[in-house]
Amino acid sequence: MGERVERRVFGYADRRNYRSKLRQCLDALRVLTDEDRFAVERTLTGMELELNLVTDDGEPAMKNDEVLSYLVDSPIVDESQVTDELGRFNLEFNLEPRPITGDGLNNYERQLSAWMHEVDERARKAHAGLVLIGMLPTLRPEHTNEDSLSPGERYHLLNQQILAARGEEFDLDIKGVESLRAYADSIAPEAANTSVQFHLQLTPRQFPHYWNASQAIAGAQLAVGANSPYMFGSQLWAETRIILFEQATDTRPNEMRAQGVRPRTFFGERWIDSVMDLFEENLRYFPPLLPLCVKENPLEVARGGTAPQLAELRLHNGTVYRWNRPVYDIADGIPHLRVENRVLPAGPTPVDICANMAFYLGLVKALTSQDNPVWERLPFAVAEHNFYSAAQHGITTHQTWPGIGELPARVLIAEHLLPLAETGLDALGVEPSIRDRLLSIIAERCRTGVNGATWQVGCVQRMEADGLSRPEALREMLRRYIRYSQVNKPVHEWPPA
Repeated sequence: MGERVERRVFGYADRRNYRSKLRQCLDALRVLTDEDRFAVERTLTGMELELNLVTDDGEPAMKNDEVLSYLVDSPIVDESQVTDELGRFNLEFNLEPRPITGDGLNNYERQLSAWMHEVDERARKAHAGLVLIGMLPTLRPEHTNEDSLSPGERYHLLNQQILAARGEEFDLDIKGVESLRAYADSIAPEAANTSVQFHLQLTPRQFPHYWNASQAIAGAQLAVGANSPYMFGSQLWAETRIILFEQATDTRPNEMRAQGVRPRTFFGERWIDSVMDLFEENLRYFPPLLPLCVKENPLEVARGGTAPQLAELRLHNGTVYRWNRPVYDIADGIPHLRVENRVLPAGPTPVDICANMAFYLGLVKALTSQDNPVWERLPFAVAEHNFYSAAQHGITTHQTWPGIGELPARVLIAEHLLPLAETGLDALGVEPSIRDRLLSIIAERCRTGVNGATWQVGCVQRMEADGLSRPEALREMLRRYIRYSQVNKPVHEWPPA
């Protein structure tokens, strides 16, 4: 969820000063990009992974602080790389940046598997366990109130500011296979979402091409990787995370939505020519939620030849929830930019996550190398439609692709996008055996029609047909999901029930 904060009351001067600092940050960032001070010697990737904590009965376990306390002396997991998240039943893994050349993707899988085992063992001391799933199917409304927020100052301050901006409770209104209508007096329902985020470090020249490519394939990513079909006991979208995130962080009352005011979680509006386009939009369209200023004069620092922190811009950027987010950061005193791909849910297994990562990285690499880029042939509105159609219907959706037209997502991915991803992974120097193993998982999901969402739904439907109630079926499905995911076999190989 971003930087830690402490201050809890803001006045008019705070917001005025913050806006002024945001403009200074933007000018400083423009100096850095104009002077091309973001040298990248090799392609580095990173990953953030959110998880759920559950009790032995499959209920959310509100114990992330206790679990973290048991990791202090872990020989495997650095406590700084596992943190709390919005809900007290959430944790987040942060895997350090690395290249994926050679066996880099295997290294991700090995580290994820080792960390999962270690943290799960430590969590047992708190009578809890881990589950990699986009949305916890046993979650109920009483699990998502303000008391379920993690104790960090940022979470509670952000909750206060979003509620103040909205001026009324949140209206969750989701129509899918079934319908859900609920009200919330905090942002806690957003904690129901757990995602995996892939990072790709880029130069300013590379950035717009990779962001555009990421937007173009977001629908295909969701179609093949959906894993969040249930919320509060109802079967909704294949990837319910998408619509829930939009509604649970929406600062707009109904009147502002009717006026066409942009939501803070949104797909975007256009292809970009520069990373500056996105940061400028963030300042132009979205009022500050956390107007905290530091003493740094970012423009003076940038003109002086060193890297400014741009603290205000980074904090503001963290409260605009793009599915492909631009990120400015500093490592070893050198600034860098990265695309943060936030499209996909967590799980179902480490190997599934790495297959999703291989598909994403290989595909964007191939698309950015084409002479006739896809974003110059695909209307942005069509890319957005692909995204929401995939979120709602998952692997059964149809997608539209330039030069091909509309066709089933399974066909588009298997016959047209996977060969591109293979070419892209070759260009990135991924070992062929690793490339083939991971992309074959994507191919098999397309062949079988099974991903996390369809496995969950099929399992619950069979149990309900055998006489279990919906809550009983969801609980038993989750038990089996956890058991199968711990073996680290891809989800398409799991027993059907």
